[in-house]
Amino acid sequence: MFKLIRQLHKGTGNQLGNPSAGKMTEWIPQFMFICFLVAGLTAFMIQPVFAEDIFTMAKDAMQKVYNDVIGIATVAAVVCSAVCLFLMNFSKSGRTVDESRIWLKRIIICWAVLMALGAIVNYMEELVPKQEFTS
Repeated sequence: MFKLIRQLHKGTGNQLGNPSAGKMTEWIPQFMFICFLVAGLTAFMIQPVFAEDIFTMAKDAMQKVYNDVIGIATVAAVVCSAVCLFLMNFSKSGRTVDESRIWLKRIIICWAVLMALGAIVNYMEELVPKQEFTS
């Protein structure tokens, strides 16, 4: 104990008498420099993407949102339809079968409407020229 206190008081450079403690932290500045270098080069290499105009940006955003909604709606429609079909096939009550059939029709109609909206938007986009919106 007294040896350790004397070494610290003398300033031998050893941290708590452990000569390898300084070597364990030598990599920290190198690691930080490499992280800074990678972040800087990444920021330097990124090129901004400019859209032609606001309509192109809006079209891309709406297509992405529509594709996400359609994907979720399709999966939900398939799962709900499967539940309705299982209820229709394995139910002993006529009322449950009738309700399942009604819900299955509703699910199919809603899914078809969502699909038709996308087709209508694509069709209308081709009919309306872009020159009407630009000044």
